[in-house]
Amino acid sequence: MSEHKYETTAGEVPEITAETAIPRHVAIILDGNGRWAQERGLPRTAGHAEGSRIVETVVEDCANLGIEYLTVYAFSTENWKRSEEEVSALMALFRLYLVKLMEIATKNNARVRIIGERSRFPDDLRESFEDVEAKTAENTGICFTIAVNYGGRDEIVRAVRKLAGAASDGTLAPEDIDETMISANLDTAGMPDPDLLIRTGGEQRLSNFLLWQAAYTEFYYTDKYWPDFDLDELKRAVAWYSGRQRRFGGVKKGGVIMFKTRLLSALASPPSGSRAAGSACPPSPGSQRLPFRKCLLGRAFHRMPPPPAF
Repeated sequence: MSEHKYETTAGEVPEITAETAIPRHVAIILDGNGRWAQERGLPRTAGHAEGSRIVETVVEDCANLGIEYLTVYAFSTENWKRSEEEVSALMALFRLYLVKLMEIATKNNARVRIIGERSRFPDDLRESFEDVEAKTAENTGICFTIAVNYGGRDEIVRAVRKLAGAASDGTLAPEDIDETMISANLDTAGMPDPDLLIRTGGEQRLSNFLLWQAAYTEFYYTDKYWPDFDLDELKRAVAWYSGRQRRFGGVKKGGVIMFKTRLLSALASPPSGSRAAGSACPPSPGSQRLPFRKCLLGRAFHRMPPPPAF
């Protein structure tokens, strides 16, 4: 994975063209609501309310840019540790937002998914989650996923328990468990992994979000608080992503060939003054003697330019 910290400068808004590589799936950590409010002398809950309004516009902006999946981190498993007042206010906000969400989904032909562990929520909220998912299931536009009471580790634990139960009752052979099966038992089953993850608020960490899915995600950080996030900042993130060279752990073929060619050439031609094959290189202080070939391999690496980046 790669990451980028963007310090915004007024006026620097890239143009999104037909040549721009649009990420299929964008995930966003909505950070900075509380600090945004406090800097304005407002209660933290005011920041959450403003942040929920911004989500509405970003769903539409993403849909207009051609992004197929948008996943936002709205409430983590760790957020229950906040004050009772703030948690209660967030629950009330969820109730209001779920009503508004139907309007957003209808306007953008969006399909809504709620991920996370739901049992801790009140009955009325759980019913609302199910209702909005059912009513938007046939929509064919952007897939808008909201992570609530979500934690990446908790998600993986729940998936492992499910697979362990199947193995215990004999319906699943442990050796059949692979990455595809684990992915199919996560909350995000059926969705592509995120291509681009945006975090607002200046922090640079995952905070337990999509740990399994973000293995090869490109990370974009901005100092803007979430309530200040807008279409211009989204365009900056997409333009930066478009310039990335995604290799998924591999390298360009030419780079591999050149690296191997230089390595084999160095191994085939011992440096002048080297000892005969089969003898040992002089050991460095405190180290064991190395066979000639291993010592020569070290020399070859010293003589070569750095290998291509993985």
